[in-house]
Order: sequence, then structure tokens, then C-alpha cells
Amino acid sequence: MKLIIQIPCFNEEQTLPGTLADLPRAVDGFETVEWLVIDDGSRDRTIEVARANGVDHIVKLTNNKGLAAGFQAGLDAALKLGADVIVNTDADNQYDGRDIPKLVAPIVAGRADMVVGDRQVEQIEHFSPLKKSLQKLGSWVVRQASETTVPDTTSGFRAYNREAALQMQVVSRFTYTLETIIQAGKQLVAVDHVQIRTNPKTRESRLFPSMGAYVRRNAISIFRIYAQYEPLKVFWGGAVLMGLLALGVWVRFLVAYIGGEGAGHVQSLILGAVLFIAAMLLGALGVIGDLLAAQRTLSQRTFERVRRIELALGIAPSHYERGAESSEDKLKRETIEV
Repeated sequence: MKLIIQIPCFNEEQTLPGTLADLPRAVDGFETVEWLVIDDGSRDRTIEVARANGVDHIVKLTNNKGLAAGFQAGLDAALKLGADVIVNTDADNQYDGRDIPKLVAPIVAGRADMVVGDRQVEQIEHFSPLKKSLQKLGSWVVRQASETTVPDTTSGFRAYNREAALQMQVVSRFTYTLETIIQAGKQLVAVDHVQIRTNPKTRESRLFPSMGAYVRRNAISIFRIYAQYEPLKVFWGGAVLMGLLALGVWVRFLVAYIGGEGAGHVQSLILGAVLFIAAMLLGALGVIGDLLAAQRTLSQRTFERVRRIELALGIAPSHYERGAESSEDKLKRETIEV
């Protein structure tokens, strides 16, 4: 079996060497372990550093497309390069690469298709109390939407077997972590988690320039993803709330009307009508969203079949470049030169 460890990168020439230094070259259960770097339009020496540190494969995107796009490009390339299991880690050396054997163990044992590394967020020293609370809240919401038990849903340290990777298709332009867990839960992919170690902070996050941005982006992402996969719960929940408010306002008007003061509470009648119309609109949005969710499922299944056809045809990865020269290639080149 082949294990490919993929690392999405954007201007990581400073942190990439430390990340690669901790990655294994041999893991129990695999004949081959290879490294793949996805260069997301870096403007520094990320590719040169990757090659100098022995990276086997490079996917070089022409411009900065974002973390989610880099992750998806890595999955596509790793599958076409023959990976049986794919591990994703971050280039800032946040995760301890020595835990990769532990991360892939449930997949090798046949107990899981996807494994997420649990950072045990409450023990991360550089996370503020507010960030820890938000992490827990966001993970709880994602667990409800995905019907999984993953405690750390924003962790990017995760492993996929070939079947799980074939089914993953990230739509979000911001993050892949939350969406892929919900996809896995909805597509009945067996998801597990293991506790992993983290390294000291090496740099500030590029995804979140401030705590306010972190709260805003995560809140929007969670709502958007949850609404995509559970539109009836989201919109019908809002419809029920609006309907109850409309009923309450109408009851108030009815009480006033019976008491002979209806003329002075016409505004309640109008407000109740507006709230009732809003409830109907939210209910309709729920039905439309549910139909779109069904269409999305069909599209994902079509995408999965297209991927399988591409793999069967042996189509090469997009934006692909060879990494460091292997010892076998070096021997062949020296033989030809002689």
C-alpha cells in the first residue's frame, strides 16, 4: 500500500523545513510513503525548499486559490499518484508529524475510512479562552449536522482512505475542515478520531487576521455549511419561530378586539400578517433548499464516478511537477550519462 502525506503551502519557505523534518518515511502497513506539497501560488522559495528537503511530488497552482482549493487539488493529485491512504497536515508545523502512524492506524486496521486528529483544544496554551469556547461550540454544531463524534472538527490533521477521498468534494472557498466532516457523515463514511500532539506556535494564522475575523468567518461558514446539508431544520425552524410570533401578535389583537379596543391595535394585525408571510417564505426556502440538497447529493455521486473514470484512464494530475529526484531516477540518469 502507498501512503501520501500532502501539505498545502502558501509562502512557507521558513516553516516548511521543520514540518518536513518530522514526517515519517516509513509507516507500518505501507510499502511506500511519499510527500506531496501543494504550492498555492507562493511568491517565495517554497518550491525550492520543498525539493531541497526531499518532497516527492509538487502541485503548483498558478495563483493563490485558498486553503480549501489547495486541499482539494492535493486529494485529486494523490489519488492519481496511486495513494491508498492520504494524510493531510499543515505547513506551519502545528501538528506533530510523529503521530502520523497513530493517525492512520484505524484505517490500516479497517475500522475507519477517515480519521481526524484531536488536538485536545483545551490544552493548547496559545489559544485564548474565547477561541477555545468557539472551537467547542463550532465542533458541537458540526457534530449535530454530520452525526459524527469528532471532538475537534477544525483540525486539519486527518487521514483518508482511497474510498473516502474519492467522495470528498469541497465547495467552500474558505475552509475544508468542517465541510468534509459533514460530507463524510452524510455519505456514511466511517469516521474516527485519535488524540494527537501539537507543536509550539510558529507564526500567526493567515486565515484569521483578528479574533473578530475568526468569529465572523467561522460563524458564517458553520451556518452556511449547516444550511446546505440541513436546510429543512434551518429554514423550517425559522418558519416555526416566525409563525409563533405571528400567532402571539394576533392573539394580542384578538384580546383587544374582544375588549372593544381593536381599533387601537390594528398595527398588531399588520405585524402579525408580516410575520406570517415571513414564516411562509422561510418554509418555502426550506423546501427549495431540501431539493437543492438532493441535487447536490446526485452531483457528488456523479463527480465520484468521473473521478473513478479518470483514475481508470490514468489521467495525470493537474499542475503537477516532480519533486526531488529519487535514488532510482538518479541511478538511471547516471547510467545514461555513462
